[in-house]
Amino acid sequence: MTSHEPKFVLTHERVMDAPLEKVWRCWTEPALLEQWFCPKPWYVTDARMDLRPGGESYSVMNGPEGERFENLGVFLDVTPMKRIVTTDAFLPGWVPSERPFLTCETLFADAGEGRTHYIWRALHWSEEAMKEHEAMGFHEGWRMAADQLEALAQGL
Repeated sequence: MTSHEPKFVLTHERVMDAPLEKVWRCWTEPALLEQWFCPKPWYVTDARMDLRPGGESYSVMNGPEGERFENLGVFLDVTPMKRIVTTDAFLPGWVPSERPFLTCETLFADAGEGRTHYIWRALHWSEEAMKEHEAMGFHEGWRMAADQLEALAQGL
Protein backbone atom coordinates (compact mmCIF):
# COMPACT_ATOMS: atom_id res chain seq x y z
CA MET A 1 0.00 0.00 0.00
CA THR A 2 1.27 3.48 -0.88
CA SER A 3 1.38 6.15 1.80
CA HIS A 4 -0.34 9.38 0.92
CA GLU A 5 1.20 11.33 3.77
CA PRO A 6 2.97 14.45 2.50
CA LYS A 7 6.76 14.42 2.76
CA PHE A 8 7.65 18.11 2.73
CA VAL A 9 5.51 19.76 5.40
CA LEU A 10 6.04 22.70 7.73
CA THR A 11 3.56 23.01 10.61
CA HIS A 12 2.51 25.62 13.11
CA GLU A 13 0.19 24.38 15.87
CA ARG A 14 -1.12 26.00 19.01
CA VAL A 15 -4.13 26.53 21.22
CA MET A 16 -5.29 30.13 20.96
CA ASP A 17 -6.95 31.99 23.76
CA ALA A 18 -9.77 33.12 21.48
CA PRO A 19 -13.09 31.53 20.48
CA LEU A 20 -13.31 29.44 17.31
CA GLU A 21 -15.91 31.72 15.72
CA LYS A 22 -13.64 34.75 16.02
CA VAL A 23 -10.51 32.94 14.80
CA TRP A 24 -12.55 31.70 11.82
CA ARG A 25 -13.69 35.26 11.04
CA CYS A 26 -10.07 36.46 11.08
CA TRP A 27 -9.24 33.83 8.45
CA THR A 28 -12.28 34.36 6.22
CA GLU A 29 -12.99 38.11 6.24
CA PRO A 30 -10.51 39.96 3.99
CA ALA A 31 -10.48 43.15 6.10
CA LEU A 32 -9.54 41.09 9.16
CA LEU A 33 -7.01 38.89 7.34
CA GLU A 34 -5.17 42.02 6.21
CA GLN A 35 -4.59 42.95 9.86
CA TRP A 36 -2.68 39.84 10.92
CA PHE A 37 -1.61 37.58 8.04
CA CYS A 38 2.12 38.44 7.94
CA PRO A 39 4.49 39.50 10.71
CA LYS A 40 5.00 43.21 11.24
CA PRO A 41 6.57 45.33 9.84
CA TRP A 42 5.20 43.46 6.80
CA TYR A 43 1.54 44.02 6.00
CA VAL A 44 -1.16 42.69 3.67
CA THR A 45 -3.21 44.71 1.21
CA ASP A 46 -5.90 43.84 -1.29
CA ALA A 47 -7.04 40.50 0.17
CA ARG A 48 -9.81 38.81 -1.81
CA MET A 49 -11.55 35.52 -1.01
CA ASP A 50 -14.18 33.54 -2.85
CA LEU A 51 -14.71 30.92 -0.14
CA ARG A 52 -15.63 27.88 -2.24
CA PRO A 53 -13.68 25.15 -4.04
CA GLY A 54 -12.16 26.79 -7.10
CA GLY A 55 -12.77 30.28 -5.72
CA GLU A 56 -10.03 32.87 -5.80
CA SER A 57 -7.60 33.28 -2.90
CA TYR A 58 -5.57 36.48 -3.32
CA SER A 59 -3.49 38.79 -1.18
CA VAL A 60 -0.51 41.09 -1.51
CA MET A 61 2.26 41.03 1.11
CA ASN A 62 4.19 44.28 1.40
CA GLY A 63 7.57 44.74 3.06
CA PRO A 64 9.19 47.68 4.82
CA GLU A 65 11.69 48.16 1.96
CA GLY A 66 8.96 48.37 -0.70
CA GLU A 67 8.86 44.62 -1.37
CA ARG A 68 5.61 43.37 -2.88
CA PHE A 69 4.61 39.71 -3.17
CA GLU A 70 1.33 38.72 -4.77
CA ASN A 71 -0.21 35.45 -3.59
CA LEU A 72 -2.75 34.10 -6.06
CA GLY A 73 -4.38 30.72 -5.95
CA VAL A 74 -7.63 28.92 -5.32
CA PHE A 75 -9.51 27.35 -2.47
CA LEU A 76 -9.63 23.57 -2.65
CA ASP A 77 -11.80 23.04 0.42
CA VAL A 78 -13.71 25.26 2.80
CA THR A 79 -15.48 23.46 5.64
CA PRO A 80 -16.91 26.17 7.90
CA MET A 81 -15.32 26.37 11.34
CA LYS A 82 -13.16 23.30 10.61
CA ARG A 83 -10.87 23.50 7.58
CA ILE A 84 -9.54 25.74 4.81
CA VAL A 85 -7.29 24.40 2.04
CA THR A 86 -5.70 26.66 -0.57
CA THR A 87 -3.07 26.16 -3.24
CA ASP A 88 -1.04 28.28 -5.61
CA ALA A 89 -0.77 25.30 -7.98
CA PHE A 90 -3.88 26.62 -9.74
CA LEU A 91 -5.12 30.07 -10.59
CA PRO A 92 -8.83 30.92 -10.75
CA GLY A 93 -10.57 28.94 -13.48
CA TRP A 94 -8.33 25.94 -12.64
CA VAL A 95 -5.52 27.33 -14.78
CA PRO A 96 -2.21 25.68 -13.77
CA SER A 97 0.24 28.19 -12.29
CA GLU A 98 3.76 28.60 -13.64
CA ARG A 99 5.55 27.76 -10.38
CA PRO A 100 3.50 25.99 -7.74
CA PHE A 101 5.06 26.43 -4.33
CA LEU A 102 2.66 25.03 -1.77
CA THR A 103 -0.74 23.90 -0.62
CA CYS A 104 -1.92 25.24 2.73
CA GLU A 105 -4.19 23.38 5.10
CA THR A 106 -5.60 25.21 8.10
CA LEU A 107 -7.50 23.22 10.71
CA PHE A 108 -9.67 24.69 13.45
CA ALA A 109 -11.27 22.98 16.46
CA ASP A 110 -13.02 24.22 19.56
CA ALA A 111 -10.64 23.63 22.46
CA GLY A 112 -13.21 24.53 25.12
CA GLU A 113 -13.32 27.48 27.50
CA GLY A 114 -13.31 30.00 24.63
CA ARG A 115 -10.11 28.63 23.07
CA THR A 116 -9.28 27.32 19.59
CA HIS A 117 -6.95 24.51 18.59
CA TYR A 118 -5.29 25.79 15.43
CA ILE A 119 -3.03 23.93 12.99
CA TRP A 120 -1.50 25.50 9.90
CA ARG A 121 0.34 23.17 7.51
CA ALA A 122 2.35 24.20 4.46
CA LEU A 123 2.68 21.23 2.09
CA HIS A 124 5.40 21.59 -0.54
CA TRP A 125 6.12 19.75 -3.80
CA SER A 126 9.80 19.29 -3.01
CA GLU A 127 12.35 19.38 -0.23
CA GLU A 128 13.94 22.37 -1.97
CA ALA A 129 10.66 24.34 -1.82
CA MET A 130 10.20 23.41 1.84
CA LYS A 131 13.72 24.54 2.72
CA GLU A 132 13.19 27.77 0.76
CA HIS A 133 10.06 28.43 2.82
CA GLU A 134 11.92 27.68 6.06
CA ALA A 135 14.70 30.07 5.01
CA MET A 136 12.06 32.79 4.48
CA GLY A 137 11.42 32.56 8.23
CA PHE A 138 8.45 30.19 8.28
CA HIS A 139 8.64 29.22 11.96
CA GLU A 140 9.27 32.67 13.42
CA GLY A 141 6.99 34.37 10.90
CA TRP A 142 4.04 32.07 11.54
CA ARG A 143 4.55 32.32 15.29
CA MET A 144 4.40 36.10 15.01
CA ALA A 145 1.43 36.04 12.61
CA ALA A 146 -0.43 33.62 14.91
CA ASP A 147 0.23 35.96 17.86
CA GLN A 148 -1.28 38.79 15.80
CA LEU A 149 -4.23 36.56 14.81
CA GLU A 150 -4.89 35.63 18.43
CA ALA A 151 -4.77 39.27 19.59
CA LEU A 152 -7.10 40.39 16.82
CA ALA A 153 -9.60 37.59 17.52
CA GLN A 154 -9.53 38.44 21.24
CA GLY A 155 -10.43 42.05 20.42
CA LEU A 156 -13.42 41.30 18.19
